[in-house]
Amino acid sequence: MSLLQLYFAEWRALLADKAIVVTLFGGVVFYSVLYPLPYLNQVPTEQTVVVVDHDNSSLSRKLIRHADASPKIQIVSHATNIDEAKHLIQQGHAHGLLVIPSGFRRNLMLGKGATLSYGGDASYFLIYSAVAEGLVEAGMDASKQVQLVGLLARGENPAMAQKSLSPVNLNAVPVFNPSLGYTPYVVPGLFLLILHQTLLIGTGILGAGQWRNKGYWLEVKPLKLLSVRLAMFTSLYLLFASFYIGYCFYAYQVSMLGSFIETVLLILPFLLATGAVGVALSCLFVRRDIPTQIYLLSSMPILFVAGFVWPTALIPEPLVVISQIIPAIPAMNAMLKLNQMGAGWSAILSHWIQLWGIFALACLLAWWGIKHRQSEAESINQ
Repeated sequence: MSLLQLYFAEWRALLADKAIVVTLFGGVVFYSVLYPLPYLNQVPTEQTVVVVDHDNSSLSRKLIRHADASPKIQIVSHATNIDEAKHLIQQGHAHGLLVIPSGFRRNLMLGKGATLSYGGDASYFLIYSAVAEGLVEAGMDASKQVQLVGLLARGENPAMAQKSLSPVNLNAVPVFNPSLGYTPYVVPGLFLLILHQTLLIGTGILGAGQWRNKGYWLEVKPLKLLSVRLAMFTSLYLLFASFYIGYCFYAYQVSMLGSFIETVLLILPFLLATGAVGVALSCLFVRRDIPTQIYLLSSMPILFVAGFVWPTALIPEPLVVISQIIPAIPAMNAMLKLNQMGAGWSAILSHWIQLWGIFALACLLAWWGIKHRQSEAESINQ
Protein backbone atom coordinates (compact mmCIF):
# COMPACT_ATOMS: atom_id res chain seq x y z
CA MET A 1 0.00 0.00 0.00
CA SER A 2 1.44 3.34 -1.06
CA LEU A 3 1.53 6.40 1.18
CA LEU A 4 -1.28 8.05 -0.78
CA GLN A 5 -3.46 4.93 -0.60
CA LEU A 6 -2.80 4.66 3.12
CA TYR A 7 -3.64 8.34 3.58
CA PHE A 8 -7.04 7.94 1.94
CA ALA A 9 -7.63 4.68 3.84
CA GLU A 10 -7.07 6.58 7.09
CA TRP A 11 -9.60 9.21 6.02
CA ARG A 12 -12.16 6.53 5.15
CA ALA A 13 -11.65 4.88 8.54
CA LEU A 14 -12.13 8.21 10.31
CA LEU A 15 -15.19 9.37 8.37
CA ALA A 16 -16.85 5.95 8.65
CA ASP A 17 -16.67 6.12 12.46
CA LYS A 18 -19.68 8.11 13.71
CA ALA A 19 -18.26 8.48 17.23
CA ILE A 20 -15.10 10.13 15.93
CA VAL A 21 -16.96 12.37 13.48
CA VAL A 22 -19.37 13.60 16.16
CA THR A 23 -16.55 14.14 18.66
CA LEU A 24 -14.23 15.98 16.32
CA PHE A 25 -16.51 17.99 14.05
CA GLY A 26 -19.43 18.38 16.45
CA GLY A 27 -17.29 18.96 19.54
CA VAL A 28 -15.10 21.65 18.00
CA VAL A 29 -18.11 23.63 16.74
CA PHE A 30 -20.24 23.05 19.87
CA TYR A 31 -17.55 24.13 22.34
CA SER A 32 -16.71 27.22 20.28
CA VAL A 33 -20.19 28.49 21.17
CA LEU A 34 -20.76 26.90 24.58
CA TYR A 35 -17.78 28.22 26.55
CA PRO A 36 -17.80 31.91 25.52
CA LEU A 37 -21.62 32.21 25.49
CA PRO A 38 -22.16 33.13 29.18
CA TYR A 39 -19.51 35.84 28.99
CA LEU A 40 -20.34 37.60 25.73
CA ASN A 41 -21.15 40.80 27.63
CA GLN A 42 -17.55 40.74 28.90
CA VAL A 43 -17.92 42.82 32.09
CA PRO A 44 -20.80 42.46 34.57
CA THR A 45 -22.73 45.69 35.11
CA GLU A 46 -25.85 46.85 36.97
CA GLN A 47 -25.58 44.16 39.63
CA THR A 48 -28.56 44.17 41.97
CA VAL A 49 -27.89 45.28 45.56
CA VAL A 50 -30.16 45.56 48.59
CA VAL A 51 -29.49 48.27 51.21
CA VAL A 52 -29.92 48.19 54.97
CA ASP A 53 -29.78 51.84 56.15
CA HIS A 54 -29.61 52.06 59.94
CA ASP A 55 -28.64 55.75 59.86
CA ASN A 56 -31.34 57.15 57.56
CA SER A 57 -29.55 60.49 57.28
CA SER A 58 -29.00 62.85 54.37
CA LEU A 59 -25.45 61.54 53.98
CA SER A 60 -26.51 57.89 53.97
CA ARG A 61 -29.13 58.66 51.33
CA LYS A 62 -26.48 60.47 49.30
CA LEU A 63 -24.22 57.41 49.58
CA ILE A 64 -27.05 55.21 48.29
CA ARG A 65 -27.58 57.53 45.33
CA HIS A 66 -23.86 57.44 44.54
CA ALA A 67 -23.89 53.63 44.65
CA ASP A 68 -26.95 53.48 42.41
CA ALA A 69 -25.26 55.86 39.95
CA SER A 70 -22.31 53.49 39.57
CA PRO A 71 -22.40 51.48 36.32
CA LYS A 72 -21.64 48.35 38.33
CA ILE A 73 -24.45 48.70 40.88
CA GLN A 74 -28.24 48.90 40.82
CA ILE A 75 -30.07 49.43 44.12
CA VAL A 76 -33.22 47.32 43.89
CA SER A 77 -34.53 47.26 47.46
CA HIS A 78 -34.27 48.73 50.96
CA ALA A 79 -34.48 46.20 53.78
CA THR A 80 -35.19 46.93 57.43
CA ASN A 81 -32.63 44.44 58.77
CA ILE A 82 -29.84 42.13 57.63
CA ASP A 83 -31.95 38.96 57.86
CA GLU A 84 -34.44 40.41 55.40
CA ALA A 85 -31.61 41.39 53.07
CA LYS A 86 -30.10 37.88 53.25
CA HIS A 87 -33.47 36.41 52.38
CA LEU A 88 -33.68 38.59 49.27
CA ILE A 89 -30.21 37.45 48.20
CA GLN A 90 -31.04 33.79 48.80
CA GLN A 91 -34.21 34.16 46.73
CA GLY A 92 -32.17 35.58 43.86
CA HIS A 93 -33.69 39.07 43.98
CA ALA A 94 -30.28 40.64 44.67
CA HIS A 95 -26.61 39.73 44.42
CA GLY A 96 -25.13 42.15 46.95
CA LEU A 97 -25.69 43.83 50.30
CA LEU A 98 -24.77 47.27 51.68
CA VAL A 99 -25.19 47.95 55.40
CA ILE A 100 -24.93 51.56 56.64
CA PRO A 101 -24.46 51.69 60.42
CA SER A 102 -26.32 54.03 62.73
CA GLY A 103 -24.41 57.23 63.53
CA PHE A 104 -22.79 57.12 60.07
CA ARG A 105 -23.20 60.84 59.35
CA ARG A 106 -22.50 62.02 62.89
CA ASN A 107 -19.25 60.01 63.17
CA LEU A 108 -17.97 61.25 59.84
CA MET A 109 -18.74 64.85 60.70
CA LEU A 110 -16.89 64.46 63.99
CA GLY A 111 -13.92 62.94 62.17
CA LYS A 112 -14.25 59.61 63.97
CA GLY A 113 -14.72 57.56 60.83
CA ALA A 114 -17.41 55.00 60.08
CA THR A 115 -17.46 51.39 58.88
CA LEU A 116 -19.59 50.33 55.94
CA SER A 117 -20.37 46.63 55.56
CA TYR A 118 -20.45 45.00 52.14
CA GLY A 119 -21.54 41.52 51.19
CA GLY A 120 -22.48 39.54 48.14
CA ASP A 121 -23.15 36.23 46.48
CA ALA A 122 -19.67 34.79 45.88
CA SER A 123 -20.99 31.89 43.79
CA TYR A 124 -20.15 33.98 40.73
CA PHE A 125 -16.72 35.56 41.07
CA LEU A 126 -17.16 38.28 38.43
CA ILE A 127 -20.53 39.35 39.87
CA TYR A 128 -19.15 39.44 43.40
CA SER A 129 -16.15 41.45 42.21
CA ALA A 130 -18.40 43.99 40.45
CA VAL A 131 -20.56 44.41 43.57
CA ALA A 132 -17.55 44.86 45.87
CA GLU A 133 -15.78 47.31 43.57
CA GLY A 134 -18.91 49.39 43.00
CA LEU A 135 -19.72 49.68 46.70
CA VAL A 136 -16.12 50.46 47.68
CA GLU A 137 -15.92 53.22 45.07
CA ALA A 138 -19.22 54.71 46.28
CA GLY A 139 -18.07 54.62 49.92
CA MET A 140 -14.74 56.26 49.14
CA ASP A 141 -16.48 58.93 47.08
CA ALA A 142 -18.85 59.75 49.95
CA SER A 143 -15.92 59.88 52.40
CA LYS A 144 -14.04 62.34 50.19
CA GLN A 145 -17.08 64.57 49.94
CA VAL A 146 -17.32 64.78 53.72
CA GLN A 147 -13.61 65.50 54.08
CA LEU A 148 -13.83 68.18 51.41
CA VAL A 149 -16.68 69.91 53.25
CA GLY A 150 -14.63 69.85 56.47
CA LEU A 151 -11.55 71.33 54.79
CA LEU A 152 -13.56 74.09 53.14
CA ALA A 153 -15.21 74.88 56.47
CA ARG A 154 -11.74 75.40 57.97
CA GLY A 155 -10.92 77.93 55.26
CA GLU A 156 -8.81 75.73 52.98
CA ASN A 157 -8.34 76.79 49.36
CA PRO A 158 -10.77 74.68 47.24
CA ALA A 159 -8.08 73.66 44.74
CA MET A 160 -5.61 72.72 47.48
CA ALA A 161 -8.30 70.86 49.41
CA GLN A 162 -9.17 68.83 46.32
CA LYS A 163 -5.51 67.95 45.76
CA SER A 164 -5.02 66.92 49.39
CA LEU A 165 -7.86 64.43 49.03
CA SER A 166 -6.48 63.01 45.77
CA PRO A 167 -2.72 63.66 45.80
CA VAL A 168 -2.16 61.02 43.07
CA ASN A 169 -4.27 60.75 39.93
CA LEU A 170 -4.25 57.13 38.81
CA ASN A 171 -4.73 56.44 35.10
CA ALA A 172 -5.07 52.66 34.92
CA VAL A 173 -4.85 51.30 31.37
CA PRO A 174 -5.25 47.50 30.96
CA VAL A 175 -2.45 46.23 28.74
CA PHE A 176 -3.25 42.59 27.99
CA ASN A 177 -7.02 42.55 28.57
CA PRO A 178 -8.48 45.95 27.51
CA SER A 179 -12.09 44.98 28.24
CA LEU A 180 -11.24 43.38 31.61
CA GLY A 181 -13.57 40.58 30.56
CA TYR A 182 -13.50 36.81 30.81
CA THR A 183 -13.43 36.02 27.09
CA PRO A 184 -10.07 37.59 26.12
CA TYR A 185 -8.56 36.24 29.35
CA VAL A 186 -9.46 32.54 29.28
CA VAL A 187 -10.85 31.66 25.84
CA PRO A 188 -7.53 31.76 23.89
CA GLY A 189 -5.99 29.07 26.09
CA LEU A 190 -9.25 27.20 26.42
CA PHE A 191 -9.62 26.86 22.65
CA LEU A 192 -6.19 25.23 22.43
CA LEU A 193 -7.18 22.86 25.23
CA ILE A 194 -10.31 21.88 23.26
CA LEU A 195 -8.17 21.14 20.21
CA HIS A 196 -5.80 19.14 22.39
CA GLN A 197 -8.47 17.04 24.11
CA THR A 198 -10.59 16.32 21.02
CA LEU A 199 -7.49 15.30 19.05
CA LEU A 200 -6.49 12.89 21.82
CA ILE A 201 -10.02 11.49 21.90
CA GLY A 202 -10.12 11.07 18.12
CA THR A 203 -6.80 9.21 17.92
CA GLY A 204 -7.73 7.18 21.00
CA ILE A 205 -11.08 5.99 19.64
CA LEU A 206 -9.59 5.19 16.22
CA GLY A 207 -6.73 3.17 17.68
CA ALA A 208 -8.80 1.39 20.32
CA GLY A 209 -11.26 0.20 17.67
CA GLN A 210 -8.55 -1.20 15.39
CA TRP A 211 -5.98 -3.15 17.40
CA ARG A 212 -8.24 -6.17 18.04
CA ASN A 213 -9.56 -6.27 14.44
CA LYS A 214 -7.97 -7.17 11.12
CA GLY A 215 -7.16 -4.39 8.67
CA TYR A 216 -4.49 -2.41 6.90
CA TRP A 217 -3.28 -1.01 10.21
CA LEU A 218 -1.80 -4.41 11.07
CA GLU A 219 -0.12 -4.89 7.69
CA VAL A 220 1.84 -1.66 7.10
CA LYS A 221 5.07 -0.79 8.85
CA PRO A 222 4.67 1.05 12.19
CA LEU A 223 6.60 4.13 11.07
CA LYS A 224 4.57 4.36 7.87
CA LEU A 225 1.25 4.08 9.73
CA LEU A 226 2.36 6.62 12.32
CA SER A 227 3.49 9.13 9.69
CA VAL A 228 0.31 8.90 7.63
CA ARG A 229 -1.97 9.01 10.69
CA LEU A 230 -0.19 12.12 11.95
CA ALA A 231 -0.47 13.71 8.50
CA MET A 232 -4.20 12.98 8.36
CA PHE A 233 -5.04 14.32 11.82
CA THR A 234 -2.70 17.33 11.49
CA SER A 235 -4.26 18.39 8.18
CA LEU A 236 -7.72 18.15 9.74
CA TYR A 237 -6.75 20.04 12.88
CA LEU A 238 -5.01 22.79 10.95
CA LEU A 239 -8.49 23.50 9.60
CA PHE A 240 -9.99 23.44 13.11
CA ALA A 241 -7.19 25.67 14.44
CA SER A 242 -7.84 28.14 11.63
CA PHE A 243 -11.50 28.24 12.65
CA TYR A 244 -10.66 28.88 16.30
CA ILE A 245 -7.70 31.23 16.00
CA GLY A 246 -9.02 32.93 12.88
CA TYR A 247 -12.80 33.25 12.94
CA CYS A 248 -13.55 32.70 16.65
CA PHE A 249 -10.85 35.08 17.89
CA TYR A 250 -12.23 37.75 15.56
CA ALA A 251 -15.87 37.02 16.46
CA TYR A 252 -15.19 37.18 20.22
CA GLN A 253 -12.87 40.21 19.89
CA VAL A 254 -9.82 38.38 21.21
CA SER A 255 -6.58 40.19 20.47
CA MET A 256 -4.18 38.71 17.89
CA LEU A 257 -0.81 40.40 18.32
CA GLY A 258 1.33 37.67 16.78
CA SER A 259 1.93 37.44 13.05
CA PHE A 260 0.38 34.75 10.86
CA ILE A 261 3.72 33.00 10.30
CA GLU A 262 4.55 32.95 14.03
CA THR A 263 1.13 31.54 14.87
CA VAL A 264 1.43 28.77 12.25
CA LEU A 265 4.96 27.92 13.43
CA LEU A 266 3.60 27.52 16.96
CA ILE A 267 0.46 25.58 16.04
CA LEU A 268 2.25 23.04 13.83
CA PRO A 269 4.46 21.40 16.52
CA PHE A 270 1.53 21.60 18.96
CA LEU A 271 -0.72 19.56 16.66
CA LEU A 272 2.06 17.14 15.72
CA ALA A 273 3.02 16.59 19.36
CA THR A 274 -0.60 16.14 20.43
CA GLY A 275 -1.27 13.72 17.57
CA ALA A 276 1.84 11.69 18.39
CA VAL A 277 0.88 11.54 22.07
CA GLY A 278 -2.64 10.49 21.05
CA VAL A 279 -1.37 7.67 18.83
CA ALA A 280 1.03 6.48 21.54
CA LEU A 281 -1.70 6.46 24.19
CA SER A 282 -4.18 4.80 21.81
CA CYS A 283 -1.98 1.70 21.94
CA LEU A 284 -2.99 1.32 25.60
CA PHE A 285 -6.72 1.03 24.84
CA VAL A 286 -8.82 -1.76 23.40
CA ARG A 287 -12.21 -0.34 24.46
CA ARG A 288 -13.48 2.64 22.48
CA ASP A 289 -15.27 4.30 25.39
CA ILE A 290 -12.23 4.55 27.68
CA PRO A 291 -10.29 7.35 25.88
CA THR A 292 -13.23 9.76 25.98
CA GLN A 293 -13.81 9.22 29.69
CA ILE A 294 -10.15 9.63 30.65
CA TYR A 295 -9.47 12.70 28.51
CA LEU A 296 -12.64 14.52 29.54
CA LEU A 297 -11.85 13.99 33.21
CA SER A 298 -8.34 15.33 32.70
CA SER A 299 -9.46 18.56 30.99
CA MET A 300 -9.99 20.71 34.09
CA PRO A 301 -6.74 19.65 35.84
CA ILE A 302 -4.79 20.50 32.66
CA LEU A 303 -6.50 23.90 32.44
CA PHE A 304 -5.61 24.80 36.03
CA VAL A 305 -2.05 23.46 36.01
CA ALA A 306 -1.28 25.54 32.89
CA GLY A 307 -0.95 28.55 35.20
CA PHE A 308 -3.05 31.24 33.51
CA VAL A 309 -6.30 30.41 35.34
CA TRP A 310 -4.73 29.43 38.66
CA PRO A 311 -1.22 30.55 39.71
CA THR A 312 1.37 27.77 39.53
CA ALA A 313 2.82 28.99 42.84
CA LEU A 314 -0.25 27.50 44.53
CA ILE A 315 0.09 24.15 42.73
CA PRO A 316 2.46 21.43 44.06
CA GLU A 317 5.74 21.76 42.19
CA PRO A 318 6.02 18.03 41.27
CA LEU A 319 2.64 18.28 39.57
CA VAL A 320 3.76 21.34 37.60
CA VAL A 321 6.95 19.56 36.50
CA ILE A 322 5.11 16.39 35.42
CA SER A 323 2.53 18.44 33.50
CA GLN A 324 5.26 19.75 31.16
CA ILE A 325 5.03 16.53 29.11
CA ILE A 326 1.46 17.49 28.12
CA PRO A 327 1.58 19.35 24.77
CA ALA A 328 -1.25 21.71 25.75
CA ILE A 329 0.76 23.22 28.62
CA PRO A 330 3.61 24.85 26.63
CA ALA A 331 1.26 25.54 23.71
CA MET A 332 -1.26 27.50 25.80
CA ASN A 333 1.42 29.52 27.59
CA ALA A 334 3.19 30.29 24.31
CA MET A 335 -0.06 31.28 22.57
CA LEU A 336 -1.02 33.67 25.37
CA LYS A 337 2.42 35.30 25.32
CA LEU A 338 2.50 35.58 21.53
CA ASN A 339 -1.03 36.72 20.69
CA GLN A 340 -2.42 38.23 23.89
CA MET A 341 0.71 39.77 25.43
CA GLY A 342 2.56 40.71 22.26
CA ALA A 343 5.76 38.85 23.16
CA GLY A 344 8.42 38.25 20.53
CA TRP A 345 9.45 34.87 19.18
CA SER A 346 12.45 34.72 21.53
CA ALA A 347 10.06 34.75 24.51
CA ILE A 348 8.29 31.59 23.36
CA LEU A 349 11.29 29.81 21.82
CA SER A 350 11.68 27.54 24.86
CA HIS A 351 8.02 26.47 24.60
CA TRP A 352 8.46 25.83 20.87
CA ILE A 353 11.52 23.64 21.47
CA GLN A 354 9.67 21.85 24.26
CA LEU A 355 6.82 20.98 21.85
CA TRP A 356 9.27 19.50 19.35
CA GLY A 357 10.89 17.51 22.16
CA ILE A 358 7.51 16.10 23.22
CA PHE A 359 6.82 15.27 19.58
CA ALA A 360 10.07 13.32 19.20
CA LEU A 361 9.56 11.37 22.43
CA ALA A 362 5.90 10.63 21.63
CA CYS A 363 6.79 9.43 18.11
CA LEU A 364 9.26 6.96 19.60
CA LEU A 365 6.66 5.66 22.04
CA ALA A 366 3.96 5.55 19.35
CA TRP A 367 6.24 3.58 16.99
CA TRP A 368 6.98 1.08 19.76
CA GLY A 369 3.30 0.85 20.73
CA ILE A 370 2.12 0.20 17.15
CA LYS A 371 4.84 -2.41 16.66
CA HIS A 372 3.82 -4.12 19.89
CA ARG A 373 0.14 -4.16 18.89
CA GLN A 374 0.96 -5.58 15.45
CA SER A 375 3.15 -8.30 16.97
CA GLU A 376 0.42 -9.13 19.48
CA ALA A 377 -2.20 -9.42 16.73
CA GLU A 378 0.12 -11.57 14.63
CA SER A 379 0.75 -14.00 17.51
CA ILE A 380 -2.98 -14.28 18.20
CA ASN A 381 -3.76 -15.04 14.51
CA GLN A 382 -1.09 -17.75 14.44
